[in-house]
Amino acid sequence: MTDALLDFNHREKPPSFAESVNALIDQALVSENDARPTRDYLGGSRLGDACARRLQYEYLKPPKDEGGGFSGKSLRIFALGHVLEDMAIEWLRKAGFDLRTRNRHGDQFGFSVAGGRVKGHADGVVVAAPNGMAVPALWECKSANAKNWRAIEKHGVVKAKPIYAAQIALYQAYLGLTENPALFTAINKDTCEIWHELVPFDGALAQAASDKAVQILRACDAGEQLPRHTSDTEHFECRFCSYAARCWA
Repeated sequence: MTDALLDFNHREKPPSFAESVNALIDQALVSENDARPTRDYLGGSRLGDACARRLQYEYLKPPKDEGGGFSGKSLRIFALGHVLEDMAIEWLRKAGFDLRTRNRHGDQFGFSVAGGRVKGHADGVVVAAPNGMAVPALWECKSANAKNWRAIEKHGVVKAKPIYAAQIALYQAYLGLTENPALFTAINKDTCEIWHELVPFDGALAQAASDKAVQILRACDAGEQLPRHTSDTEHFECRFCSYAARCWA
């Protein structure tokens, strides 16, 4: 063997069969998502986000950072969440809960305020329960990985996930479901464990979320940029924000 036959240059490993198939799937999912119309309102489920500037970006829709769009993997995670929610509906109904996900007109329960600039769509409403639970009650369902699910189980949704708590309070207020606690369901995506808890209406939290929506809309109309929620460029939420480069430029 001569030195001329030796080649120590690094060669990239070709994608495996699984990787090549997944790349095609993810490309299709991203293309499908890009073709969907973007929403032109502030989502009620987002108003509990700590950063008002990020919500402002989400409403105004400037171009996201390079690579800031949803990846195929993220879209698959979202899709799994929808499937698990559908399963939770079926499980609760089999257990004797009269859980409605559509109104008499066949539309999802929801609200629209501020001239349609703020909207929200609820997962459902419990109108009868086999365990003496007070009804009617808002129902909200989330799925989470094991770490986040354990935090919800240990601390409750209000402490573990303030963004969910704000969503629940806001939806209770706008849907007129304030008298009875909401039923919150969380599914562990890793183990299929299910957590249920009753969440009493928090009027102050609902008002704060509503006030934040007004603040964001007024700032957008005035061409003003709201402050960041942190001065740390390495803050956890900033590192995963689709507008981080734009925000800190």
